[in-house]
Amino acid sequence: MNQTKRWAALGLTLAMGSVLVLPACSKDDGEAQANKQKDENVNQQGMPIVKEPITLNFFAGRHADSHPDWNEVPLYQDYKSMTNINVKWQMVSNDILDEKRNLTITSGDYPDAFHTAKIPPADLLKYGEEGVFIPLNDLINQYAPNLKALFEKYPAIKKGITMPNGKIYSFPTLYAPDFDSVLAHKAWIKKDWMTALNAKMPQTTDEFYELLKSMKGKDLNGDGSTVIPFAAPKISDIIWYLRGSWGLGNAGELHQHVDLDPKTNAPRFIPTDPKYKEMLQYVNKLYTEGLIDKNIYTINGTEFTAQGKKGQFGSVVTILPQVSHDQKEYEILPPMKGPYGDQLHTLVRSSINQIGSFAITSKNKYPEATVRWIDYFYGDEGVKMFFMGKEGVTYEKQPDGSYAYMEEFKGKTNTYLTWPGGGYPSIVKQEFFQGAESMPISIDSVKKIKPYFIKDAWPLFTFTEEENATMREVSSDIETYVLEAQAKFITGKTSFSEWDKYVEQINKMGLDKYMKVYKAAYERYKSN
Repeated sequence: MNQTKRWAALGLTLAMGSVLVLPACSKDDGEAQANKQKDENVNQQGMPIVKEPITLNFFAGRHADSHPDWNEVPLYQDYKSMTNINVKWQMVSNDILDEKRNLTITSGDYPDAFHTAKIPPADLLKYGEEGVFIPLNDLINQYAPNLKALFEKYPAIKKGITMPNGKIYSFPTLYAPDFDSVLAHKAWIKKDWMTALNAKMPQTTDEFYELLKSMKGKDLNGDGSTVIPFAAPKISDIIWYLRGSWGLGNAGELHQHVDLDPKTNAPRFIPTDPKYKEMLQYVNKLYTEGLIDKNIYTINGTEFTAQGKKGQFGSVVTILPQVSHDQKEYEILPPMKGPYGDQLHTLVRSSINQIGSFAITSKNKYPEATVRWIDYFYGDEGVKMFFMGKEGVTYEKQPDGSYAYMEEFKGKTNTYLTWPGGGYPSIVKQEFFQGAESMPISIDSVKKIKPYFIKDAWPLFTFTEEENATMREVSSDIETYVLEAQAKFITGKTSFSEWDKYVEQINKMGLDKYMKVYKAAYERYKSN
């Protein structure tokens, strides 16, 4: 019972001079009664979601590949007809998303929900505890059967989106934990070049080095073009691919600097580990000998794609060369066995790609209906609708039971749907996703590297307010210094004889505080 109703009830009793003893109305009973009154317009299951139409205002982050105005997208027009819920979309470009989202929140004039808004975990906790975002634990339990089912099937998902205070403030972007091809970034090698060189698939880092050397300077394309033996869009992709050969990076792709030390079973700071130094020395050797593109620190995406389409890469870290570079003569490159026998594929994502994809605010008068609205996109029918559209209009069911876009719809995804660009609150499932990761060659290829997958790809950790304050104090300086030093070691601007000074500097910058926070977050992650 809200405060206004309590005073109204008391006033009526006094006015009547009643001596009737009223039953006690606890806070919990009052809230339950208020919820019951709000629930009367909400159907517990099936469609429509609400009996009488309602309107919700959503703030939405928009990627350049997505439709410019979701108010005009047929997907949500169809969904409005199904649900009786009209959504008015406020579109915000990803270029200014963080700034605009924060300004909107601090202004106090915020919408009913933030959709595809990439809200950082620290902001979810901050604004959740301040009352801007509402806790969703009970609402998910009552009105989100699809997400609840995923929690039960994959407990790590619930662990990963629960804040340190035990509350859930958001719906996430998920990758189905059994969709291996989308969970793993991959490296590829040009098999026709290996044939021309009479070479076998390399098994160790030493063999890989020798193979790359044999590619350098050869006109393997037959067109006189420059050969780049090992390529990637950025140096971090090469490091992430190679670090598993030194037993590093067993926490997965979202944790660049910390993983689990197999000796102590405690979080380890990778960039000060002696094996990290050895791995950098290997990358330095590839770079200084011209086996990696010397422009890797400055090349942009357009230039990288153009090089790939010319067939200049002997081996490359990318989603699928057949799609990204229109090159067919590639096969997957398994992780190499390193000097200590390590052979891990660490380019693996957590199934939680983004924690803060959808959050409901305290301005929302219809939280139950809103939870039902978004939860639909975590069940098979909703996922199919979100990624495929409408049967007979955008896709057709195939004789083998699979689904495929209609020919006239291919290349026009964003005219009907909104998933291009990512960051959406839903789950990517192999049977409904039409990206490169769902192509047969990608599905079949990933089976060859699955035996080398790390056991547990951590999601982004969530920190308490105090821990966030500590990380704001030390993490930026430490991580910036690590990346700057990494580039200098790889390019030879800094000698490896300076390694001890580098480690000493990191310690001076507050590494003990950084790791204390990480260890606490890891313990919560284990025990959630």
